[in-house]
Amino acid sequence: MIERSASFYREMNNRRSVRHFSDEDVDIEVIENIIRTAGTSPSGAHTEPWTFVVVRDQTIKQDVRNIIEEEEEINYTKRMGKQWTKDLQPLKTSYIKEYLTTAPYLLLVFKQIYGIKDNGKRVNHYYNEISVAIATGMLLAAIQNAGLVTLTSTPLNCGPKLKALLGRPNNEKLLILLPVGYPHKDARVPDLKRKSLDNIMVLI
Repeated sequence: MIERSASFYREMNNRRSVRHFSDEDVDIEVIENIIRTAGTSPSGAHTEPWTFVVVRDQTIKQDVRNIIEEEEEINYTKRMGKQWTKDLQPLKTSYIKEYLTTAPYLLLVFKQIYGIKDNGKRVNHYYNEISVAIATGMLLAAIQNAGLVTLTSTPLNCGPKLKALLGRPNNEKLLILLPVGYPHKDARVPDLKRKSLDNIMVLI
């Protein structure tokens, strides 16, 4: 058990957010297995309040990129403020999001605020946001385990337009967007340090 837990830690400690993707294709079965894994996540009253929208159509990916870059340009120049943009400078990010059309897949994670029965009646989805957040964590682990990379992206002010583009129902709200694929051969990632165990764990 100690070795298994240490081995999994080493694998996950290699995870990095990647912004430079290869356009090399990934077998859809790998993506399906990744999403199956996320679907094993616990949820409030086992309501499973998540929808994972997989986009591989290049035209739709371009539409997604257009929506996000339009809003992100406003975010960077007006909404985010000086401190936020300053904090992002070491990561060398901008409103241009080339990875949205380069990565072979975009995974958009929607939380279902409530469920709908076949008869049209609503079903309470307890703790829907934290349930979907946990599932997203498992999704990230599954992506890393499969040998792929991703970037956690929360497109500010883009949710309604993306929801309309993808034809999602009223009970769903976009939580996160993940480009998924292989890293570009020249991909670079920041040399970030993680907090030590002493800084994140309290033993009582």
